[in-house]
Amino acid sequence: MKFRTTLLAASFIAAPALLPVAAKAQPVTGPYVSAGLGYNIMNSRKIKSVTADGVTTNLGAKMLFHNGFAGEAAFGYGFGNGFRVELEGDYFNNQAHKVDESGAQFVAGGNEKKYGFMVNGLYDFDIGVPYVYPFVGAGIGYQFLDWRDVTVGPGVNIHGTKGSLAYQGIVGLSFPIPAAPGLSATLQYRYLATTGSNRYHGIVDGVPSTFKVGHESNNMILVGLRYELFPPAPPPPPAPVPVAAPAPAPARTYLVFFNWDKANLTPRATQIVAEAAHASQTTHVTRLNVNGYTDTSGTPAYNMKLSYRRADNVAAQLVSDGVPKQDIMIKGYGETHLLVPTGPGVREPQNRRVEIILH
Repeated sequence: MKFRTTLLAASFIAAPALLPVAAKAQPVTGPYVSAGLGYNIMNSRKIKSVTADGVTTNLGAKMLFHNGFAGEAAFGYGFGNGFRVELEGDYFNNQAHKVDESGAQFVAGGNEKKYGFMVNGLYDFDIGVPYVYPFVGAGIGYQFLDWRDVTVGPGVNIHGTKGSLAYQGIVGLSFPIPAAPGLSATLQYRYLATTGSNRYHGIVDGVPSTFKVGHESNNMILVGLRYELFPPAPPPPPAPVPVAAPAPAPARTYLVFFNWDKANLTPRATQIVAEAAHASQTTHVTRLNVNGYTDTSGTPAYNMKLSYRRADNVAAQLVSDGVPKQDIMIKGYGETHLLVPTGPGVREPQNRRVEIILH
């Protein structure tokens, strides 16, 4: 019990700390649907007291349940930056097992069927592994707790449906399926608990009675699927990088491409910068222009800064490869001068570039 609570609390405490250093989150954008099935480990519920003929007797008994079935389905919306919200409906079914009262145990019958809705907020992390995305979340909602003819020893019966506020914590993994864009398999642990006590009707030796039953908690392991209804179209394959002509030319251009929202050099980009540096040292070059560009996703102000960061990183690599710093002129053009004309908000790989121009 303590280990589960500690693990869940640690997950929520660690999540905000990870946000500043985590890479860009899995971009679930727009509406999605999800569903999961699994195993529910229901903790015991306290039967606190029974009232019959106006007399209340404190019991302190515990109702124990067998492990049972859990299922959930949700409709949600992703904001494209890792954050998601969703409305979830759920259903649980656990058979009554036994009652433990002051060391004595009685065989119990019947079951508890639980159903309701939860409003969840979640965040997906990109840890740099293309097919595994962890996520955490929390939710609040309302659950109906239905006791169907629960028997507690000879002559004792409890029944009724009661409602209660509920909360839950969620920790899981999603696994995008490459063959089906927008579709991901999910594996998750959930802890769901209700608040307050409930009063159920019942019978004790033929006398109508009222039982006060404490709150409950559940541990779930669920597997499922999530489908993004309108996934973005996959980006076109990048155009082959132009190869410099062997003969020197009055002006020679090298193109260095970047991943989306990134300014760091890929291994291929580092190779191209090295080729440009070598060409500048083996041919007559008077100056080098290093011009940075972005695609149209993001704001113009952000893109202007990103284009300068890309140009600065390429210039630094040129200097590392032996090009004199004073021979390099750096400029950033943001989302202007697109190599491939697009509308606003389009992630076009060929527009995310730095041009190295040898004069």
